[in-house]
Amino acid sequence: MDAPLTQPSEEALLSSLNEAQRQAVLHFEGPALVVAGAGSGKTRTVVHRVAYLMAKRGVYPSEILAVTFTNKAAEEMKERLRRMVKGAGELWVSTFHSAALRILRVYGERVGLRPGFVVYDEDDQTALLKEVLKELGLAARPGPIKGLLDRAKNRGEAPESLLSELPDYYAGLSRGRLLDVLKRYEEALRAQGALDFGDILLHALRLLEEDQEVLKRVRKRARFIHVDEYQDTNPVQYRFTKLLAGEEANLMAVGDPDQGIYSFRAADIKNILDFTRDFPGAKVYRLEENYRSTEAILRFANALIVHNALRLEKTLRPVKPGGEPVRLYRAKDARDEARFVAEEIGRLGPPLDRVAVLYRTNAQSRLLEQALASRGIPARVVGGVGFFERAEVKDLLAYARLSLNPLDGVSLKRVLNTPPRGIGPATVEKVEALARERGLPLFAALKVAAESLSRPLPLRHFLALMEELQELAFGPAEGFFRHLLEATDYPAYLKEAYPEDYEDRLENVEELLRAAKEAEGLMEFLDRVALTARAEEPGEPGGKVALMTLHNAKGLEFPVVFVVGVEEGLLPHRSSWNTSEGVEEERRLFYVGVTRAQERLYLSYAEEREVYGRLEPSRPSRFLEEVDGGLYEEYDPYPTPSRTPPLHRPKPGAFKGGERVVHPRFGPGTVVAAMGDEVTVHFEGVGLKRLSLKYADLRPLG
Repeated sequence: MDAPLTQPSEEALLSSLNEAQRQAVLHFEGPALVVAGAGSGKTRTVVHRVAYLMAKRGVYPSEILAVTFTNKAAEEMKERLRRMVKGAGELWVSTFHSAALRILRVYGERVGLRPGFVVYDEDDQTALLKEVLKELGLAARPGPIKGLLDRAKNRGEAPESLLSELPDYYAGLSRGRLLDVLKRYEEALRAQGALDFGDILLHALRLLEEDQEVLKRVRKRARFIHVDEYQDTNPVQYRFTKLLAGEEANLMAVGDPDQGIYSFRAADIKNILDFTRDFPGAKVYRLEENYRSTEAILRFANALIVHNALRLEKTLRPVKPGGEPVRLYRAKDARDEARFVAEEIGRLGPPLDRVAVLYRTNAQSRLLEQALASRGIPARVVGGVGFFERAEVKDLLAYARLSLNPLDGVSLKRVLNTPPRGIGPATVEKVEALARERGLPLFAALKVAAESLSRPLPLRHFLALMEELQELAFGPAEGFFRHLLEATDYPAYLKEAYPEDYEDRLENVEELLRAAKEAEGLMEFLDRVALTARAEEPGEPGGKVALMTLHNAKGLEFPVVFVVGVEEGLLPHRSSWNTSEGVEEERRLFYVGVTRAQERLYLSYAEEREVYGRLEPSRPSRFLEEVDGGLYEEYDPYPTPSRTPPLHRPKPGAFKGGERVVHPRFGPGTVVAAMGDEVTVHFEGVGLKRLSLKYADLRPLG
């Protein structure tokens, strides 16, 4: 759309804003922090502020920089400004990396970059690491090394400086050999006139820190700076922003510390918490009117997040009064939880694309996918892949398929050297050539090659493994997979190959075992997988239910939201329990999930859940305990006879010792010790158990 011939009036720019938004838009010079709550119209505020600077403050568009975190957000902001204000085409609206790359394209030679340098994407980076490993004669996976490089560069540190944080062996390499790889990789980048993605900001930062002339020119082009999602900035982005802002500091940072959930990407929430210390005299504007969610949802959200210490004071106020109550479903187990979600979605009816189901870990999606598919409800996994499409799951399924069908060449190639067993590409090429020459299936050619190649031992070990698996393939599916995991030491391979997300992948493996336990045999299990994993045809009426992790839900909104697995060990995740900062980030993650909901919010937890192959009693999340029970209601529209009645929670001091009690899972027992809200009970046939009165459904006997 063409830019308007005349600039908009002040009335046009301000009339649609609430008072807090208006005050932020009218801010002119000096630093400003806009604490923008979920659904409070922060993008509208930034867009109107940029338009106001141009139309009413006489700021040239060539003096304004607006930084967003995604290219999509940058394009949307540009388009909105083009429709609002004349001259918006000259604005500098980009991501951090795009802004840094633009600077390097003009001034990069000053820090030794060649004209026309290239930027390697993730695939290019992986390919280069493979070349380096091959050149050094090392058998290691590039993935973990790439993760190390990314982490270091996001923190603004040399990768070798992180070696002290690593175990003695990382990605199958000693620290010394890993250092050789890192040095050779950087040399290879320079030799090929290339930067990887992490280098872009680092080189731009170095340029601005070392060259005052360039810094002065860039500051002139970025006299007024806006940075969105400031709570998600990492150390390098923070330094880049602070350097550009300079002493004038015409910087407007927009964000919400209550939605800071990306510490694993090196985001530092302290950047926004310390803004007024970094920029003395900064004005603070709080956007607290929420246009997204109903009053019932926001009352729950406010009561939840107030328990965090690392935050800036803010209370979301609803524009939409009333609304459906927040509903909590107490499931018997994970399968019952998935059944509830599917039945409730079916009851609500189309359109289905208004519904999102959010979970903490990828492994939780498996039962949800199956429950929805069994009821003919189409679903899509957002920001990831379906459970049965994940690499570690596909590896194990490939072993199963090959065990039942040795003619399956695709599965054979996938598992032949997974985990690595010394069967390299050269050996595979020889086996394939042998198969073509003799007209044999690949597996049969493998047996011939094991007797004729000069280094047959790795092939013989693989064939011996397959003989064992073929014998087990006609027994229980779970037993097959457990033997496979033990025989290949697959969990150790995952830990070495994927140190960044090893726990998540191991949870997926455990979930696969749980799925296998439900099938009578391996063939039946694979058939069930094939039916569940089948892609839906495009264009079903009413769209699809969105399934995604809580992290992937950031920035989205849906009329109906289910947050499942709201229990200790999942939310907060057990990996966060060691630090208060970790638990606070988990609480922020739950808050992000809650504030995605516009009209209806469902929460659920299971009374018991399988953990590492054992069915264990689950405790409702501490986050539920923190919120007043009057802010949500227990909801059970599909009663299951086997479920226990609502939790009976004795108060601290209710037991002194010697009382007879009963537990829904452990049965009858005797209290042997009590202190505060914890008791130790001896259960007949089970032994001693230490329980929290907050979570244990412990009832007196007699």
